[in-house]
Amino acid sequence: MENFEELQAALDAQADIIMLDEFSLEDAKKAVALTQQRAKIEISGNVSAATIGSLISIRPDYVSCGALTKHVRALDLSMRIQS
Repeated sequence: MENFEELQAALDAQADIIMLDEFSLEDAKKAVALTQQRAKIEISGNVSAATIGSLISIRPDYVSCGALTKHVRALDLSMRIQS
């Protein structure tokens, strides 16, 4: 969901799980309250080590962080043997 209209449509359709994508902290708080545990809530988008504590404090069911895999840089662990 990217806005409250889509959130309400998902609730009206009795969705089991709703992902809030790129919601601000304040909007995510409002969305969790509006949902009233009628569906599980996942927060996604712009989640980082700096923001995860605040997001968890509003008690969603899930928080996903694509940065864990999206911004990973390869590490060369090759072994070079000289004789």
